[in-house]
Amino acid sequence: MTRIVDFTKMHGAGNDYIYVNTLACPIADPEAFAIKWSRYHTGIGSDGLVLIGDSKVADFSMRIFNADGSEAKMCGNASRCIGKYVYEHGLTRSDVVRLETLSGIKVLNLEVKDDHVNHVTVDMGKPVLSNKAQMATADGSMKEGAVEVDGKVFRGTFVSMGNPHFVIFVDDLKTIDIPTVGPLLEHHPIFPERVNVEFVEVQPDGVLRMRVWERGSGITMACGTGACATLVASVLNEKSGRQAIVRMDGGDLTIRWDEADGKVYMTGEAVVVFEGKIEEQE
Repeated sequence: MTRIVDFTKMHGAGNDYIYVNTLACPIADPEAFAIKWSRYHTGIGSDGLVLIGDSKVADFSMRIFNADGSEAKMCGNASRCIGKYVYEHGLTRSDVVRLETLSGIKVLNLEVKDDHVNHVTVDMGKPVLSNKAQMATADGSMKEGAVEVDGKVFRGTFVSMGNPHFVIFVDDLKTIDIPTVGPLLEHHPIFPERVNVEFVEVQPDGVLRMRVWERGSGITMACGTGACATLVASVLNEKSGRQAIVRMDGGDLTIRWDEADGKVYMTGEAVVVFEGKIEEQE
C-alpha cells in the first residue's frame, strides 16, 4: 500500500531541507526517509529532513534529521524556515512563534509584509563554552587549542549552540582542503559526540567569511548554529565586535551576541524552493 506525502523544500542561506507537516502527515521512520529523500540523484535532494509537529510546551516542535539519518538537536536555518512555513500555511497568525527543539525552546520573530515572511530573527539562547560531553578536555572547553589531523595542526575554539562546534580561524580559506580535513575533525576522539567544523577568514571589512563541514551532512551551503558559534568565537578571540555579518557559501546572516542578556540572535531570510508530493510505501 502506498500513500502520498506532501513536502516543501526550503532553504535559509542555501542550507536546504525537506519540510513535512507531521500534523497532517505523520512520518514513522524519519531516519530512513532522511537518507532516502536527501539523495540528489534518486531522491528530492537536501541537507536533511525537518519534521514540524505539535508541542505541549511551545507553539510547534521541530525534529531535524541529517542526510545520513542522524538526528540533530538544533538548526538555526531550519528554525527560520519553520517560522515562514507555519505562518504562510495558516498554522498561526502570530508574528512571534515559540518552537520546541531538542536544545530547548527557541523564539522566532517574523518580519511579515503583505502576508509573506521575508526575514526571521531567532533567539538562539546563550552559547555554552564548556561541555564535557561534547569536548573531551579537562574542563570541557577549548579556546584556540590545537587539534592534529592528517599530520596538520588546527587551532580552534569550542562553542556549543545546543550542538557542538569547533571554529578555526584561517588566513586564507582557499588553502583549506575541507573535504579531507572536515571528516577527520568531525570524528576526532576529542569530540565524543562528533562536531561541526567552521573555517573562518576575517575579511578587511569585518565580514566573517565562513565555510562549514556539518556533522552528519558534510559540506553545506550554510549553517545557522555554525554562524552563531563563529560570531561567539570571533568575540572571544578578539576578531570582531558583538555583531557581524557571517558570509557563507549560500548567503549572509546577521549575528548578534547581546552583552546584556548573553543570548545570540540570528537574522536572515527563509526561502521556499518548491512544494511537491512523493509516493511512499506504508
